Amino acid sequence: MRVQPRQQLLEIWQAVIDHSYRDGEWFWGGRDGRNSISDAEQLLCILGPATTIDPFALDSPGRVSDDVLNVLKPLGGVMDGPLTLLEAVESYLTTYTDETNTPIFAAASYFRDPVGDGLGGLSPEQLAQPVVDSFAISLSLSLATIGFARQFRKSLKRRSSRAEIDRLEEMASRRLSAAMVGLLRSFTVDIFDVDSRDGRALCRTVNQRGLSTRRIVPMIQESLAGIRASLRDITMGSGAGVADELDHPDRLFECGWSWGIVRDAPAVATSQEIGEQPAGMAEPAPYIYFTTVALEAIEALFSPRTRQLGLLNEEQLRLAQGLQLRWDLTQSYWSKIAVPSGSGLRWPLEDIPWQRTTEKESEYFSLHVSSIVVQDLVRKRAGDADLDRVGRVLEELANRSRINRRVFAGDENYRLHAPGFPINLGGSDDLGGPRLTWVMSDFAPLLLKQTISLAGLLGDPQMRGRMLALADEIWSHLDARRLVDRRHGLWDQPNRVFEDFEETFQEPSWYHTKRITDCLITAAEVLARPPLRSDRVAGLADDLLSEAEHLYDQELLQGSPNSGQAMQTDMQALAAKLKRGRSVLDERPATASALAIDVLLALDRFAAARSDLDGES
Repeated sequence: MRVQPRQQLLEIWQAVIDHSYRDGEWFWGGRDGRNSISDAEQLLCILGPATTIDPFALDSPGRVSDDVLNVLKPLGGVMDGPLTLLEAVESYLTTYTDETNTPIFAAASYFRDPVGDGLGGLSPEQLAQPVVDSFAISLSLSLATIGFARQFRKSLKRRSSRAEIDRLEEMASRRLSAAMVGLLRSFTVDIFDVDSRDGRALCRTVNQRGLSTRRIVPMIQESLAGIRASLRDITMGSGAGVADELDHPDRLFECGWSWGIVRDAPAVATSQEIGEQPAGMAEPAPYIYFTTVALEAIEALFSPRTRQLGLLNEEQLRLAQGLQLRWDLTQSYWSKIAVPSGSGLRWPLEDIPWQRTTEKESEYFSLHVSSIVVQDLVRKRAGDADLDRVGRVLEELANRSRINRRVFAGDENYRLHAPGFPINLGGSDDLGGPRLTWVMSDFAPLLLKQTISLAGLLGDPQMRGRMLALADEIWSHLDARRLVDRRHGLWDQPNRVFEDFEETFQEPSWYHTKRITDCLITAAEVLARPPLRSDRVAGLADDLLSEAEHLYDQELLQGSPNSGQAMQTDMQALAAKLKRGRSVLDERPATASALAIDVLLALDRFAAARSDLDGES
């Protein structure tokens, strides 16, 4: 893999610090100005790797390596650097908490006016609307902050410094609870008639065999029967109380996350002090983009790190259980729609582009659904054949988006990357003003992350090699889109790749840089796993070791150890190699083969030397 996560992450850290920390002060904002999402992305470009990759851990000063320490020097070094980061986090938490002590989850400058393509026509009430993207990234930032602070606190001796850390952890915990409640109130179950526009669109997506509606509807309902029954267990937040409507034979449904708090979503009863729970205005219909964002964030709530460090208190564990139920149901729903069981024909996922019931069709939606499908296939312990089919979808998406194909005259597929793909946010015009637009422009980073993740799951070396080759192509594309000059290491300058995109950016996009940082974290996690084991290579390695051990024993029988100190040393070294080869045979058969070949070559030299002596005599 050409992606070298350690080197690239260090370059990103250096560029982020160079841009954000000057004259002892943290500077916020980038291309899109400040908002609760962008500022969190800016922090997570550093805190993300620092809390997920062991070689980049900053919360244990004694384990910080020299190259990481060198990058941290502008922040103050091994002890002051982490404190500077935590001060920036505290500034963030303070900025995005209002006078009633309620956390703020507004997207502000990330919204777009579909008429003016800016913010001029949007009302303050619209700009202040909370968004699922902010809830999701607040989960990531809060968990990273709590874990980082808790670990780093052990290295502090001053009581005042520890008190500051405790106060910061309390602030992060409050935002975490509020974000969890926000996600509970943004979940929705959209129920519609079979013969409605949405019903016809869903049937058309699932129906890959040309069946009549009369036949396909019972098949969909049967496959979703378990999910429909489990929805009765939802008792808090939005999405509750829909079981009776779901049982109607002429109705279908979708479940997932809307773009914000759903209209008429009830408040969630909680003992946590999270301030006011604002009324929602988002339409009660799932959006694939926001559903994927929510699923990825919620997964961190029940990750090994969260459990091992005990990052959630008792009330947060209760809220997390509610989110995990929604996570399970949503994963299963979209996987069953995209990959129907028992189907020997084309999957709906393979019918690119994916068509939403409430939105336009787009390769973006195919990419989002594929990420959900992969997670569900892992949970079901699916084989390489199914994972490979998803891999071919990713390859096709790379071709269609012109990542590994040239842009020809008149081709506008590059617009998927820049300016991006807009989605209209239903219900956002209820308070007056135009309907808000959200622009997705992270196609390449998302595709790279999914490709690397899939490569790490494949057990077949050839399939994995094909996915890693695709990852190399995507990385080359992204690498060419870096900003230049002192901001090298930050993104995004799409006109360096797509000549028809004329706009040139002067400031970094934390939206893009954070997502590429996530890709590098995923690459580091994949590289940290043991290499693939080939049964064919393991069999060969076992045969080589057996022959080497036999010849070694013959050499002992010839009396080689009695031939002098040098020979004794050589034989001891060969014995060590044989022992090492046997110990790594199961996990690293190719390494075992190499060790066996070294021994065989050495023994052959002994045999050849003995043969020459016998010939002279």
